[in-house]
Amino acid sequence: MSSPEELSLEKLTISDQPPSVSKRQMLILYGSQTGCAQDVAERISRQARRRHFAVRLYSMDEYDRENLINENLVIFFCSTTGQGDEPDNMKKFWKFLLRKNLPRDILNQMKFTVFGLGDSSYIRYNWPSKKLYKRLLQLGAQSIYPRGDGDDQHYLGIDGTLDPWLEGLWKVLMEMYPLPSGLDVLHTDVLPASFHIEFVDLDSENIANHDKIYARLVKNERITAHDHYQDVRHIEFNINSSDFKYEPGDVLVVRPKNIPEEVDEFIKMMDWEEIADKAFKLVSKYEDRKVPAHWDSVLTLRKMFENYLDIFSTPRRSFFEFLSFFTTNEDHAEKLKEFCSAEGQDDLYTYNQRVRRMIVEVLQDFPSAKIPLEYIPDMFPELKPRQYSISSSSKVHPSQIHLTVAIVQYKTRLQKPRRGVCTKWMSGLRPGACEIPVVVTRGTMRLPISVSTPVIFIGPGTGVSVMRAFIEDRIHEGATENYLFFGCRYHDKDFYYQEQWNRYADEKKLKLFAAFSRDQDKRIYVQHILRDHAKLVYDILDRRGHVYISGRSDNMPNDVRNAFKSILISEGKMTDEETEKYMIKMEKEKRYQQEVW
Repeated sequence: MSSPEELSLEKLTISDQPPSVSKRQMLILYGSQTGCAQDVAERISRQARRRHFAVRLYSMDEYDRENLINENLVIFFCSTTGQGDEPDNMKKFWKFLLRKNLPRDILNQMKFTVFGLGDSSYIRYNWPSKKLYKRLLQLGAQSIYPRGDGDDQHYLGIDGTLDPWLEGLWKVLMEMYPLPSGLDVLHTDVLPASFHIEFVDLDSENIANHDKIYARLVKNERITAHDHYQDVRHIEFNINSSDFKYEPGDVLVVRPKNIPEEVDEFIKMMDWEEIADKAFKLVSKYEDRKVPAHWDSVLTLRKMFENYLDIFSTPRRSFFEFLSFFTTNEDHAEKLKEFCSAEGQDDLYTYNQRVRRMIVEVLQDFPSAKIPLEYIPDMFPELKPRQYSISSSSKVHPSQIHLTVAIVQYKTRLQKPRRGVCTKWMSGLRPGACEIPVVVTRGTMRLPISVSTPVIFIGPGTGVSVMRAFIEDRIHEGATENYLFFGCRYHDKDFYYQEQWNRYADEKKLKLFAAFSRDQDKRIYVQHILRDHAKLVYDILDRRGHVYISGRSDNMPNDVRNAFKSILISEGKMTDEETEKYMIKMEKEKRYQQEVW
């Protein structure tokens, strides 16, 4: 596959394939950060195959862009990450589309539509899909159906807007591309599996040795009081690799594993004990379905579920669709099919999403389901990599990476305790006893070039993680105008890195402002202490200071933004309209950056 820089316009040539051959061909491209957009794309690919379309499915960066000019029908799905950014597996494709030397009619043969997956609580809601839709039109492509906006805020999640959008899209597509004579839509038959399982002799095969960077755990320490409700860890890794580099603001990508004992219980429940350790290869039946590159070439069921497949996440609708074909109980089959229907979405939400039911629990509720082995890769989602802001500077801690990780624990509406898959696994790791493969990716925030630039850091809770990396790096480079606004519940229970901040403050390298929300009757948060120091904050802004915000995406980002606007009004004598323009300008100049989740 060519990179955007390598791909020349001369390579983009019209195909000689006659229109009759390509008439019912469909290309589905997705950009997905956590797997949601990929799952949606796979869902429509199954629907297309039921309607006898010749379907190809790729992530945007996997697709060979040299063929783009030959595509007649393309359906795009893309999610949003960071501050309205495109997903990682869409970046190269998007960079290519932005090339200024692309002719304005280069895609005039393409019919398309776009569906975005996002969260309307964010300012840049579904920006990647909106920009993609606009750019495709600029390049001459013809929209056959209005762009769709999936919204996590809908009580049914993405499906709340996706279902009616797909219903309308299929009406249009089936009018444009009617079924060939003698064929009907396949409503009742399960589609063929994407992979064939080929059992092998383990002794005669070599398990793939992927080129990975491994991190050795040297510290896994709780930094909250033991009587505090939340377990937060300071984790340190040693990296022995000359090629390993990272910058403040970068993100460590970790691929979690399932706990072996829990996988053993799952295998027993599924009655797979006799074959759990038999070695096999996955052989793809389709050109567009490949075994993920980081998987071993030779697998066993036990290793596949320990290392690669998720059994503890909340299942998506496609799981129920597959399961309905494999149950031997008529009542179970009827209920599962109802969950997959448009009329059954409220019931599915009540049963599944509302209580955060897990895949393993669904299988317990439908014990008559007997899943054929070859359908396992289609049904079970892959364990998705988790991203953690690096909380250390490589200049201060060479050959090390630090993380600040909150162990996810909660109760569902059914009062069942839950633990996050990745943090559950990470909390059990023992220093010196394990090495894990890691990848570093570029974060969304970057420090100003000059160390003389004053910087306000706002990091309540574990949002302080990336701020620690920034502050360590700036102090190492000689910066002294560092202003940290930190927030937590209690001074004595969850004041992360208190000793380090106090040391920097004593050395006149940091000014620390802390809000402890539960140490007094009145709740105090970071936005309140910003207002309490309005003159200082305005002076920093007036001197073209930078602002960095990290933390939860619930109310904090908007509350902090409103605090800045009120300071601009009170100290800068601006109007509401002027403050909004000022904030937008700061964002465009990268002087106001945030990373929220």
